[in-house]
Amino acid sequence: MSRAAIRYAKAVLSLAQDKNATEDVQKDMQNIIATIDSSSDLKMVLNSPLIKSEVKLASLREIFKSSGDLTQKLFDTLIENKRVSLLDNVAKQYIVLFDQLNNTQVAKVTTAVPLDKTLSSKVLAKVKELTGNEATIENVIDESIIGGFILRVGDLQYNASIANKLTSLKRELSN
Repeated sequence: MSRAAIRYAKAVLSLAQDKNATEDVQKDMQNIIATIDSSSDLKMVLNSPLIKSEVKLASLREIFKSSGDLTQKLFDTLIENKRVSLLDNVAKQYIVLFDQLNNTQVAKVTTAVPLDKTLSSKVLAKVKELTGNEATIENVIDESIIGGFILRVGDLQYNASIANKLTSLKRELSN
């Protein structure tokens, strides 16, 4: 993550706190991340030095027209400073800062099949026990792990996947 993206995210968070709009901006940032991640065309437009700034700004205003004033001002600032290519990183960093502010973390749980409500609540309880913080779950589906799960919270990772156990067993048998 670039230092510039962190600075922009801190500035947006500070403004959002002043206007009591941190949650609204957080929703905008999640929408920006999801949209950029799912659109290679949008990534190309934001990163292209050949596309004029006015076109980039018009595109962002149209795509994210439901976004709040602070998010719209972020677009203006990034375009003005020729840093619009940082938009997705600024959005991701804003979410990290927002979570820190609210003592929440994102628990990334990789499973072979989608988590059900019972398992989700058990994971959240385990994360609270391990970190002392509340968490939200991001469930990633990866059939290659065969079964079990991989839990990642911040720097902690717990791998209880069948694929990992098979790899460990293979290592033991080959020694």
